[in-house]
Amino acid sequence: MGLIHRKTAESSPDESPSPHYEQNHEPKVVDLNDNVDYNTDFQDPRTALHRGLKARQVTMIAIGGAIGTGLIIGTGAALAKAGPLSILISYSIVGFIVYMVMCALGEMAAWLPLPSGFTGYAARFCDPALGFSLGYTYWFKYIIVTPNQLTAAALVIQYWVPRDQVNPGVFIAVFLVVIIAVNYLGIRFFGEFEFWLSSIKVLTICGLLILSLVLMLGGGPDHDRKGFRYWKHPGAMKAVYDTGDAGRFLGLWSTFVTATFAYLGTELVGVTVGEAQNPRKVIPRAIKLTFWRIVVFYVLSVLLVGMLVPYDSKSLSFANKQTTGASASPFVVAMIQSGISGLPGFLNGCILVFVYSAAQSDLYIATRTLYGLAKEGNSHPIFARTDRRGVPIYALGLSALIACIAFLNVADDSRKVFGYFVNLVTIFGILTWISILVSHIYFIKARRAQGVFDSQMAYTAPFGIYGTYFALVFCILIAVFKNFDVFVHVKGREGGEHFDHVNFITGYLGIPLYLIMIFGYKIIKKSKGASPRTADLFTGKDVIDREEQEFLAHKAAKQKKMPGGWFYRHFVAWLF
Repeated sequence: MGLIHRKTAESSPDESPSPHYEQNHEPKVVDLNDNVDYNTDFQDPRTALHRGLKARQVTMIAIGGAIGTGLIIGTGAALAKAGPLSILISYSIVGFIVYMVMCALGEMAAWLPLPSGFTGYAARFCDPALGFSLGYTYWFKYIIVTPNQLTAAALVIQYWVPRDQVNPGVFIAVFLVVIIAVNYLGIRFFGEFEFWLSSIKVLTICGLLILSLVLMLGGGPDHDRKGFRYWKHPGAMKAVYDTGDAGRFLGLWSTFVTATFAYLGTELVGVTVGEAQNPRKVIPRAIKLTFWRIVVFYVLSVLLVGMLVPYDSKSLSFANKQTTGASASPFVVAMIQSGISGLPGFLNGCILVFVYSAAQSDLYIATRTLYGLAKEGNSHPIFARTDRRGVPIYALGLSALIACIAFLNVADDSRKVFGYFVNLVTIFGILTWISILVSHIYFIKARRAQGVFDSQMAYTAPFGIYGTYFALVFCILIAVFKNFDVFVHVKGREGGEHFDHVNFITGYLGIPLYLIMIFGYKIIKKSKGASPRTADLFTGKDVIDREEQEFLAHKAAKQKKMPGGWFYRHFVAWLF
């Protein structure tokens, strides 16, 4: 049973601890029910990550990092299934839930930026068993999603190079080598590369939004001012599986799955906390920008798409039958219907950037998650070893090796099986959000019990514990009912007309696996959950405090030597 001696917490210079805080934080022994010495997270240079992510890089990753095909392409299927008002409601509600998740993560990360990320928070503040289960389910998700993204990139290239000319496996190999190289070259190179890719994605989305607004107001070649015409005919909500209000509700609920898929990966910022410079300032700022990203990029996008394309459009039905690429995007359908024919090829190139960026960041997440598991003592210690650039090379090597299963997707028969795996791991994304929210609830209770007040926090979730509870309840509802349509009678369905057993198994198997790992760990390791009084909030915090002071001193000295005036320092220098 591991015993960690906790030292008195140090406050930052601008904080004045309350008398209650001083009285309740004499040194004492904390029982964490495991054999992990968390001090090693901060002391051993052989397993240390480098804080090489600059503020602008973390900010841009927060804004554009997780934007992918779920938004550009997936919205079309949801629109065709349930109508424009349904997707507007679902994307808005899920967006609010995601914001709550990010605020919860931001509060914990700003207090203690652990190299092991949110798996470390789950293990410390809640239960080592939760950290174990969260870590492996999250890693499993990304070692499956990474090769799927590589396959999608190869399929996008078929827009220019047909399959019968060049085997897609060639492009999969090229992309795989590139993303491994970018991840191997260190966090500074990865951060810079991802900064510019995210910038391209943000510019693309902004361009699509402006174009959609112009087309909606009648500025296209057809000069047709559409407005809310399609909300009246064929209608704002489409009934699914039933008629009347019941059918419209089922249609609305069916779009929550698509909305959730579009937002998955937003928690990427939480993986970067161990490698971000000055994380107590950078992470909260990135979290705040997440709100505007959700409102502008997601909610506004689905609103405009729903105004430009009717849900019963034959062109939209054709697009939903496409595998991937520009032809599958509802934005392209809107362009074609408005008389624009030259942009689909350009948009296809942008989608290729989206997919490549997703594959690159997915491999990064898989690597850092396996690294975090090793740091917590839940995987072989070799996966925590880093090179001179601070890259967990062995964790990267194993994750990259597993990504080679992307070559299975070249064959049509194996692609179907691979699709089942993707459906299986999608539930792990929701379970990740649930785990982060549960960890945040335990964290709030622990800091209140140990006398850490809001005034001493670098960042607090704006809706507090109540916002976390709301998001937690909604996430559980989505996880339980996300595949409700497997019980609905659908004539001619491949998985079964009355009961789709295939999608039932792949859609829900993740939940028992998640629970089995939690209770299996508790039984085998005999671990106990951390109580509010014994949860370890302070080990390693003094190291972060020193790093923060050193960084700020270095930054102040650098700014004095910086050429140019006020305009250069504030508006130009951040790019370099």
